[in-house]
Amino acid sequence: MRAVIMNSDGKVAVETVPDPQLPGPDGAVIKVDAAAICGSDLHFYDGDMPSVDGLSIGHEAVGTVVEVGPAVTGITVGDRVMVSCIAACGNCPGCRAGDPATCDHGSTIFGFGAGLGGAQAELLAVPVAQSTLMKLPDSIDDEAALLLTDNLVTGWTAARRGEVSPGQSVLVLGLGAVGLCAVRSALALGAARVFVYDPVAGRRARGAAFGGIAVGDDGADPVAAVLEATGGRGADVVIDAVATDRSLDSAFGAVRTGGTVSVVGVHDLNPYPLPILIGVYRSITLRMSMAAVQSSWREVVPLIAAGKLDTTGVFTHRMPLDQAPEAYELVAARTADCTKVVLTG
Repeated sequence: MRAVIMNSDGKVAVETVPDPQLPGPDGAVIKVDAAAICGSDLHFYDGDMPSVDGLSIGHEAVGTVVEVGPAVTGITVGDRVMVSCIAACGNCPGCRAGDPATCDHGSTIFGFGAGLGGAQAELLAVPVAQSTLMKLPDSIDDEAALLLTDNLVTGWTAARRGEVSPGQSVLVLGLGAVGLCAVRSALALGAARVFVYDPVAGRRARGAAFGGIAVGDDGADPVAAVLEATGGRGADVVIDAVATDRSLDSAFGAVRTGGTVSVVGVHDLNPYPLPILIGVYRSITLRMSMAAVQSSWREVVPLIAAGKLDTTGVFTHRMPLDQAPEAYELVAARTADCTKVVLTG
């Protein structure tokens, strides 16, 4: 089969690799109908996270089941499914709660190594299929389903973990796919105002089109603008979908006393100088989360099916799998014109 391969120097190639085998009696193999490039993949591409030569990359996939193990129930050959970006045991308290990142036995992300293949490929082996896969209703199209594998459930988790409540003010930092999904999630949970900031003007404009209120200027710290807009109080909740030192500084500066900072961006491997004393004096709650995938599916899939949560407008490009190197270059430029790319056949 063909698969997108990331090498240790960040070079991307499409190579022919062996077809995956069924990963045990509780596993499945799917034919990938569509995959997507995530901002997390760019950490390997940009060198923020270490990679190895020959890494099969990608963790967002929608496909058709072509093989199931004898222990699998509820999922059959021919089913159209989406794949949780995180695989775990499926049976411990964390998994049963729908939060595989908190699995008692450890969790793994597709395309991050550790024995799991990447989703940017023609076929994907999926362990613990009954919890890792979800059959898709006809009302959920491929683009919505791809967002549900990671970006939308990450944005939803950020808003949930931030305890966004009706009438509150929220600031979303970073308006890539996760940030845009966090904007819509916060609004769906009743936020009265969702301020949006990205150093790229066109991305701020896209955030405003998603229902946010754009603040700040190109490259400027948005804290002053948020404080002015809130009468000096600050935002009730700040969602950091970037997690650089600079964005974290902005999050702590813009959140109100007694407010919550909810971090879902991926920081690099260097330590961040956390302002503990300021946080204690101001009674700030800090939450850091991976996507609670399955618990988010339980809430978000019905909202999408009922037309209560809009998933359109996040994907900007559709490209064939063979053009993955060009697609990565396009996404890595982080322009206003390209937010997210679908890779197909």
